Amino acid sequence: MENLKFAFFFTLVWLIISLLPTSLSIGIKVQQDKDEPYVGVNIGTDVSNLLSPADLIAFLQLQKITHVRLYDADAGILKALAKTKIRVIVSVPNNQLLAIGSSNVTAATWIGRNVAAYYPETLITAVAVGDEVLTTVPSSVPMLMPAIESLYSALVAANLHNQIKISTPNAASIVLDPFPPSQAFFNQSLSSVISQLLQFCSRTQSPLMMNLYPYYVFMENKGVVPLDNSLFKPLTPSKEMVDPNTLLHYTNVLDAMIDSVYFSMKNLNVTDVVVLVTETGWPSKGDSKEPYATIDNADTYNSNLIKHIFDRSGTPLHPEITSNVYIYELFNEDLRSSPVSEANWGLFYGNSTAVYLLHVSGSGTFLANDTTNQTYCIAMDGIDTKTLQAALDWACGPGRANCSEIQPGESCYQPNNVKNHASYAFDSYYQKEGNSPGSCDFKGAAMITTTDPSHGGCVFPGSKKPSNNRTSQVVNSTEVSSAGTMRLIGFHGTGLSVFSTGLYLLSGSSFWLFYYSFVP
Repeated sequence: MENLKFAFFFTLVWLIISLLPTSLSIGIKVQQDKDEPYVGVNIGTDVSNLLSPADLIAFLQLQKITHVRLYDADAGILKALAKTKIRVIVSVPNNQLLAIGSSNVTAATWIGRNVAAYYPETLITAVAVGDEVLTTVPSSVPMLMPAIESLYSALVAANLHNQIKISTPNAASIVLDPFPPSQAFFNQSLSSVISQLLQFCSRTQSPLMMNLYPYYVFMENKGVVPLDNSLFKPLTPSKEMVDPNTLLHYTNVLDAMIDSVYFSMKNLNVTDVVVLVTETGWPSKGDSKEPYATIDNADTYNSNLIKHIFDRSGTPLHPEITSNVYIYELFNEDLRSSPVSEANWGLFYGNSTAVYLLHVSGSGTFLANDTTNQTYCIAMDGIDTKTLQAALDWACGPGRANCSEIQPGESCYQPNNVKNHASYAFDSYYQKEGNSPGSCDFKGAAMITTTDPSHGGCVFPGSKKPSNNRTSQVVNSTEVSSAGTMRLIGFHGTGLSVFSTGLYLLSGSSFWLFYYSFVP
């Protein structure tokens, strides 16, 4: 009898152990699949050398960017986005609010021309009606809610209202007395319109769009708001901001700004509307009055922002809700007027080369890249054949690169063109020089990339190193140039074991360098 009990107990324990990991992983997968947070980018078009729509979309796909926001409803971009799985917010420019708010027919025409004509091939997720209308265009405020309601009615008529949300991006200044967050409230002079907007968002399950910039909070409160808090840097408990009314601890300014919005909504008895951060970022360059607009601070802010969102830690008030964010912005808009910072919010220059190096190891697939720390040097697109040939000759001659593999009949001879041969020679020289940044320039003809250029039986020098282990977990995406290299890496965890968790943490503590290229 005792043996029977023991056998039953052993079987029961074995059954529990064998089933537990499966059920646990299923639960986690469900949690991850549900409301997975994302980071998107804003695409401004005040760029002198903006990519064509087709090249722009190819670039977005290369960077693993899955969510974008446009400041209009550019037909070329929307058409190019078709069947790409990239989700897009389209916008109604402020100068169109009067016409749309005054006429249901005009609103219906706008939806038909700019939304229904592209959906569902192009995955339009929302319509942003105007931009910071309440604080920047007071003459249009009376037309804001009529425009929103008319556009929503047009979506209902097209049976798209469940797939596409409508809201309006607001400046942080609609919230007064934002810290401590528990004391925050909406500007009372705007409370009537804000109440209508929140009631609409609640009724239609749309988000409240907010443009939140810790950069401006810091600049306006230097000496009060520490820089480390603004940049998401790790803090000792003594440096955390504490709300004296709730005793909630804030380790960064953005969370405090988001919670100030939630408390303001609560003051108007609205508790079921989620905040969507439609703009946030940090400029990489400024004038003498903006000494904190630097590459280092921009890199730190955006890198830590990305990791913070994908950590899914929410805010102190709502740890269960992680706000999705859109970084301002994808490209430096060099056509913007002063101050200098206005033209320097981008992650990339208009020609798609990186402004600075992000460090987002362990942050999933957004702007994710090779976890092997491997870089390559290849020929840049758009360089004329004569220039490439001269650089190729130098690399294989005075540069003493190993060019044997690009000789006739060898593994990297095909395709037989100057660009392919130059890329191999450039990489050979770059690897020989120990991947030093200055060894990948060739008078502007080359660029550093983390995408393995090997193809078919042709293995590039950078992939012949024993330390380079290419696996299915590596997502290659980021291209960069001699103007400044961007290394963005991400690691996909596949389990909850101590071992896999340790790998995840290890991948999150990477060492980073800025790369600047000079002529060899």
